[in-house]
Amino acid sequence: QVQLVESGGGLVQAGESLRLSCVASGRAFSRSSLGWFRQAPGKEREFVAAVSRGGGTTYYADSVKGRFTISRDNAKNTVSLQMNGLRPEDTAVYYCAAKSTINTYTPRRVDEYDYWGQGTQVTVSS
Repeated sequence: QVQLVESGGGLVQAGESLRLSCVASGRAFSRSSLGWFRQAPGKEREFVAAVSRGGGTTYYADSVKGRFTISRDNAKNTVSLQMNGLRPEDTAVYYCAAKSTINTYTPRRVDEYDYWGQGTQVTVSS
């Protein structure tokens, strides 16, 4: 069992940066792949970034590649998402998610993840 709590959202102007953090409870954290997803009003939840259980493999949606960076600290049970060069289209509720995995497989679909945080709002004004 993994419980996730996100923080760090807010209102920023286009071009600015935000850093989202997600703290996990539960001993399964180090055995879990972790992902960030987002959901804008009226849209489906979509993949943003993911990192393997060891942190050695990362994946990004094309829309955020080169601007966002996912990282994890297994000693602190945290996963972060550094977001630079924010755009109005990045406005959404951002969720972190966890999936227990037995190898470096890193899920990128919503339905592959078992545990979800409550979400944090990111609003980017133009």
